[in-house]
Amino acid sequence: MKIVFMGTPEFAVPALEALIQSHHEVCAVFTQPDKPKGRGYQLTSPPVKELACKHNIQVYQPETLKDGTAYRILQEIKPDVVIVVAYGKFLPLDILNLPKYGCINVHASLLPKYRGAGPIQWAILNGEKETGVTTMYMAEGMDTGDIILKKELDILPDETAGELHDRLSVLGADVLMETLPLLENGSARRQKQEEAEVCYAPQLTKEMSPIDFSKTAQQIHNQIRGLSPWPAAFVMIQGKRLKIYHSRLVPEIKGKAGQLLHEQRFIVGCGDGAAIEFTQVQYEGSKRMDGAAFLRGRKLPLDTKLT
Repeated sequence: MKIVFMGTPEFAVPALEALIQSHHEVCAVFTQPDKPKGRGYQLTSPPVKELACKHNIQVYQPETLKDGTAYRILQEIKPDVVIVVAYGKFLPLDILNLPKYGCINVHASLLPKYRGAGPIQWAILNGEKETGVTTMYMAEGMDTGDIILKKELDILPDETAGELHDRLSVLGADVLMETLPLLENGSARRQKQEEAEVCYAPQLTKEMSPIDFSKTAQQIHNQIRGLSPWPAAFVMIQGKRLKIYHSRLVPEIKGKAGQLLHEQRFIVGCGDGAAIEFTQVQYEGSKRMDGAAFLRGRKLPLDTKLT
C-alpha cells in the first residue's frame, strides 16, 4: 500500500520504523514544525522527522492542515491510507475522506477509555492495572472513530509513565502491522465505541505535581509514577523542590503522614498510615540520584515532617 505517515514524538517512531521495514511504500511523512529546545533554545527536529530524513522520505511540516495546502499535497500523492500516530493536529474532513482505506489512528489506550492527549499517564494516575493500544478509523471528533483492533498490556506495579510509554510504543507498531492486512483484504471490523464507557485523558499540568501526604500511599505512588518523567511529583525540603521520579510501596512500615520513617532509606508515612519509599529523586539544582543517597547527603533527622 502507498502510505502517508503522520506523527511527531518518540512514541510514533517504532510504528514508522515498522512501516519502513515492511513491503509497504511510505510516500511521505507529516510532522509538527521544528521547535526550540534546551537551554540554548536550539531549533530541534521531531523524532519522526529525523527517522524519515534518515531514510530519504519526503517530510512536510505544515503549521496547519486547514488551509487546503496539505489536502492538495495528499491529492497528488494519492495514498491508499494515512496512518496517524501521536501527530498532535486534528485532521479536517476532506483529508479524512481522501484515502482509499481512510485515515487510521494508533492510540495508546483501550478505547473508549482515555480519549485525549495523556492516556498513558492517566491510566497510571487512576490506578489502572491494564491498558493497551487501539487502532481505529479516524472521525472528526477526538478519538471517536470506529475501533479496528485492541491489544491489552498489564501495567507493572512500580512502572512509570515513561517506562509504560516505551512498551506501548512497541506494542503500537505491532498492532498497526496487524491492522494493515485487515484493511487490504477487507476484513477490518468497525466496532462502534460505547459512549457510556468514555473517559478522557487531558494534558498534564505542573499544578498536579505537589505531593499531598494526607492521601493514601497508593494514591501518592500512582501520582509519582503517572507524572514521571514530566512534570514530576515533588515535595519541598529546606525551601527547595525535590522531584520524585521513582517510588515503591513499603507495606511493612507504618507511620504518620509526611513523617520520615527510616534513617537509611527515604521512607515517608502517608495519610492511611502506610508508607512509601522514594527511590529516585532530584533536588533543585542537582542531578537525579538514589533516594537513600540523597538522604545520606542531607542528613535529615528521623521524624522530619515533609510538605
